[in-house]
Amino acid sequence: MRTRILGARVIDPSSGLDQVADLYIEGGKLSAIGQAPAGFVADQTLDASGLVAAPGLVDLSVALREPGYSRKGNIASETLAAAAGGVTSLCCPPITKPVLDTSAVAELILDRAREAGHAKVFPIGALSKGLDGEQLAELVALRDAGCVAFGNGLNNFRNARTLRRALEYAATFDLTVIFHSQDHDLAEGGLAHEGATASFLGLSGIPETAETVALARDLLLVEQSGVRAHFSQLTSARGAGLIADAQARGLPVTADVALYQLILTDEALIDFSSLYHVQPPLRTRADRDGLREAVKSGVISAISSHHQPHELDAKLAPFGETEPGMSGVQLLLPLAMTLVQDGLLDLPTLLARLSSGPAQALRLPAGQLKAGHAADILLFDPQASTVAGESWYSKGRNSPFLGHCLPGQVRYTLVDGHISFQR
Repeated sequence: MRTRILGARVIDPSSGLDQVADLYIEGGKLSAIGQAPAGFVADQTLDASGLVAAPGLVDLSVALREPGYSRKGNIASETLAAAAGGVTSLCCPPITKPVLDTSAVAELILDRAREAGHAKVFPIGALSKGLDGEQLAELVALRDAGCVAFGNGLNNFRNARTLRRALEYAATFDLTVIFHSQDHDLAEGGLAHEGATASFLGLSGIPETAETVALARDLLLVEQSGVRAHFSQLTSARGAGLIADAQARGLPVTADVALYQLILTDEALIDFSSLYHVQPPLRTRADRDGLREAVKSGVISAISSHHQPHELDAKLAPFGETEPGMSGVQLLLPLAMTLVQDGLLDLPTLLARLSSGPAQALRLPAGQLKAGHAADILLFDPQASTVAGESWYSKGRNSPFLGHCLPGQVRYTLVDGHISFQR
């Protein structure tokens, strides 16, 4: 299939390209930008006048819920939701049933993702067997099965010695480890950020130190082991500062933030809506502003949805008994566009944090528009708007943004040159 995309504003953050140009696709790859290759005859033409063409978005945390939690979502539904949000490549965490700690589970996920064909899936393997933090998982076998990185989620290792050995082993094979830095003891039983809002509502708190204490320890172990590390779901300004210091010292560390942490604060909990129940929790306005600055400066190089779809019942109990998490991958582009609308980021920088930044963090073959590379392309209208929830593909409707009118609209999502989603 040969495709020609005419008259788009082409933005490629990795090369700094930002100009109106035509794109030519052949054999699933981008064959040229600007001038048509010799003898090129298009089978289909997409008129992209007024649209922005960018690398397909890369989301580092999308819970697909399959296998084991199909009542919440499945690979077909959640990858379609991802494509509707402009995402062409995504990483799925190891929190499945059974846990993603064997090659068989990784292969199952990859097979079903290929069958669905909506987006490229890169599994994150469990760092420890059963995510219990005691025995190391078969990391090399998981890597060979297709896992691109390894993490333990919010499940802490039982002791720092075991964690250190795991990091040293990962470093030996040049594997990337993903940290969700939150101290189990300091966070245990907590539901919201420890502060004025939690006190007013009578909710047990999770102090900022739950993140910073764990983060400081993890960074020291990264320095000692030499492992390549990615810190996921930062929530505090001080946490972002620790990452900045580590990067200044030359440590091989990257970080991402959940998109909702750049928009919401713990004040959103005032009505006890379980839609705002997330782990790690929403923090203060000062933390949000600190995270925004870190995204702007590039200390945090990736913005992710941290998509966690739930069935209806999971959010219907009293606040403390509900399951944490938001469904957000389908709104990744329009919700992120609010950051441009608010003047926090310009469009090329935002697209860098949504494509090339996350791709580089986990060394994924994605996030750039370059001749000879896979034609994973997002075409969107920056002047149009999206009514969140009007067309909804995720099985989880647990988003506080449903019904909101958001800037930007995904028009086409192309994966390997094939239209995966169009509006």
